[in-house]
Amino acid sequence: PVLVGPGVASARALPGGGFLVRVNATDIGTGARTVLAQIAADALGAPLDAVRVEIADSDIGFGSVAGGSSGTASWGSAVHAACVRLTGLLAGRSEPLPEEGLVAEADTSGTVDAESAYARHAFGAHFAEVAVDTVSGEVRVTRLLGVFAAGRILNARTARSQFIGGMTMGLGMALTEDSTMDPAFGDFTQSDLASYHVPAHADVVAPEAYWVDEADDHLNPMGSKGIGEIGIVGTAAAVGNAVHHATGIRIRELPLTPDRVLTALLEHEHPAGMLGV
Repeated sequence: PVLVGPGVASARALPGGGFLVRVNATDIGTGARTVLAQIAADALGAPLDAVRVEIADSDIGFGSVAGGSSGTASWGSAVHAACVRLTGLLAGRSEPLPEEGLVAEADTSGTVDAESAYARHAFGAHFAEVAVDTVSGEVRVTRLLGVFAAGRILNARTARSQFIGGMTMGLGMALTEDSTMDPAFGDFTQSDLASYHVPAHADVVAPEAYWVDEADDHLNPMGSKGIGEIGIVGTAAAVGNAVHHATGIRIRELPLTPDRVLTALLEHEHPAGMLGV
């Protein structure tokens, strides 16, 4: 589902012709700075290189979390509102800007988080091709494809990186990532990347991500939906279905580790080395 949280933002026009946009966003590697600058430049009708974005400062005011595939829609809505207000102030002004510039602020509380009459969702379809070694139990994903409908894609390069990154995380969910609880101390025994196995480069064979152009007027001013997690959720299911297609065996517990695959083959009277049909 499409999630949006309230927040505040400010946009300041500077005497030199530039703009300063401030919003309490958190960029955890998803390209939030880049996309927020694009949203501001579009709303201001200004060149992208004229916009400077400041984030991650509690003095700016309240901002939504970086989670739930909600960051761009939440922060971007506040940035867009502040920039639209600033544009209105500049349009009615003929005298030079003061030394400190001209600022407009926006608070999206009560608007973006208001109940909507429409169901709002992003959609994805995942496809996987696997090779199953029925002697060792090893599963290799030889092809992985994701196709998404996620509203207006604001930045194709960063969006593709998020889709591919999500699909890689889904690959780990399907094949390698697992946690066990220590019954004596009540914590997880996998405390580092030596024991908690995430996909390595050799595990990720050229995943492909594409999207369809989608316009939805019932979302936010940008027409965007969250893409942070939609690449993850369908990947493991696609890999599991592909393993079923290859072996004839439905394994309903993740990850699909060699021991689980071999156990399932033996339980279904498919000796190791014999393809289940």
